[in-house]
Amino acid sequence: MPYVLIRHRVGNYAKWKRAFDAHGGARRTHGSKGGWLFRSAKNPREVLILLRWNGLRAARRFVTSAELRKAMKNAGVRGRPEVFFLHDRAKPPA
Repeated sequence: MPYVLIRHRVGNYAKWKRAFDAHGGARRTHGSKGGWLFRSAKNPREVLILLRWNGLRAARRFVTSAELRKAMKNAGVRGRPEVFFLHDRAKPPA
């Protein structure tokens, strides 16, 4: 299963979270199967998102889309996000 891990900073978490939630339909339309949202314990304006995708190609298209760049800008993302494309290869520990 492919995953995308995105790490970025936000100016205002509450504003960003509203925009992130509102953008869920666009993620699903492009192949996201949902995921997990994390905030740094040290810096609550640092956000990490781990999303499952139905295919790596669809994930790459979405992450590099003008639609996502615009949504992130409007949500108050600061700086350039770090993006990692991952595959689940190992079984989780028991």
